[in-house]
Amino acid sequence: MSNTQTTPEVTWAQRSSSSDPQKNYIYLTIAAPDVKKIDVDLKATGLTFTGHSDTKKTTYHVELEFYAEIDVDNSKTHHTSRDVSFVLRKKELKEEYWPRLLKDSKKMHFLKTDFDKWVDEDEQEGAPDDAMAGMGGMGGMPGMEGMGGMGGMGGMGGDGGFGGIDFSKLGGGAGGMPDMGEGAEEDDDDGDGMPALEEDDADKSGDSKGKAAEKADDAPAAKSKIEEVS
Repeated sequence: MSNTQTTPEVTWAQRSSSSDPQKNYIYLTIAAPDVKKIDVDLKATGLTFTGHSDTKKTTYHVELEFYAEIDVDNSKTHHTSRDVSFVLRKKELKEEYWPRLLKDSKKMHFLKTDFDKWVDEDEQEGAPDDAMAGMGGMGGMPGMEGMGGMGGMGGMGGDGGFGGIDFSKLGGGAGGMPDMGEGAEEDDDDGDGMPALEEDDADKSGDSKGKAAEKADDAPAAKSKIEEVS
């Protein structure tokens, strides 16, 4: 079987600074698993990558022309069994982000945003400063680099994580609350019956008094019988 050539998936993110070169860089990751030997041609205006995988029986190849120039001497690369990652320092110190990675504005199917590392331009103050924190050698840590961009926890937004939930449609508790008015009327009906309880108590009280009076009338007779016995 002849080897094939594959365009690898490329993901990227960035930081920017108008005063600190170490905070002005591009994160770039090329997904090329099981590639033991790579050929990287990094220039100020672009990057060419080639790597062959025996297990995948394919050669990964991609050519990128950057939106603006980078500082090759102060850029870094790291190769793992899964991918090849780069931290490319932007040559021009500028507060604004690059509008895109490539000079050509045409959409490339293999190019995607690395949301694990992406931080919005106005949220960079909360992001880690060390560019090497995003390098592949950190194992599972590269994804943590993007935590700085969570701000209000990403999808959680400013509503504490309840996103687009419409509480007015939840029914159940709050939705059924207006029905409590009927329950209140039932309570009033029960309340109307309370005086009858008082009347019953009055009747019982009258009966008790009557029986007490009868006992009082019987008391002299009982006393007379005692005297006769004496």
